[in-house]
Amino acid sequence: MSERKIVLTNDGSSSFFLPEWNEYYHSHHGAIQEAYHVFIKNGLERVSINEVNILEIGYGTGLNALITLLESEKKSLKIKYTGIDAFPIKKEEHILLNYGNLLKNDNCNELFNRMFYEKWEEYSNITKQFSLTKIKKEFTELTFQNEFDLIYFDAFSPRVQPELWTEEMFKKMFDALTENGILTTYSAKGSVRRAMHSVGFQVEKTPGPPGKREMLVGFKIQSL
Repeated sequence: MSERKIVLTNDGSSSFFLPEWNEYYHSHHGAIQEAYHVFIKNGLERVSINEVNILEIGYGTGLNALITLLESEKKSLKIKYTGIDAFPIKKEEHILLNYGNLLKNDNCNELFNRMFYEKWEEYSNITKQFSLTKIKKEFTELTFQNEFDLIYFDAFSPRVQPELWTEEMFKKMFDALTENGILTTYSAKGSVRRAMHSVGFQVEKTPGPPGKREMLVGFKIQSL
């Protein structure tokens, strides 16, 4: 993995920047506001069940998992969360992230630290409502079948890792979802939409987070 530099995004929340790739971990317009818009508003809030099995492609800083945990408490949802990342951040990088200070929850820093320090490849109950399994693996190696109700597809952009935005990859995602499952992603690239559609997703183009005009949501519709 390239060198990671800590940066502040426009909403005051931190992220990492990869100079070698000219790539941010989150939108430089605002990491927290992007996470809420893409993954909560256009993901979790579209799921109509109270027990939700979530897969995140690109666990990264753990921000998406943290806000999902907070939402599980607000909405009384039971969430089983699986995060995939081949290059986890290190302790010295984790302590630079400021999400716990910005998100309005008294236990946020404690929860965020616990999520980070839980061992990889092990199932952990973080709260009564939220469990976490972190898996260190390349995305292309995944072989899940009919397991997840919701996928947060948060891989690095098609510009820097085009191999992660192909028909082959989205077929893996389609197979990983349960019937009526949802995939949400920040990308609205035409080739991504076509790849999703070609493997069976019903694809919706919807307004994106600040600084981005559009994003995509894919649905695995119940077979007739």
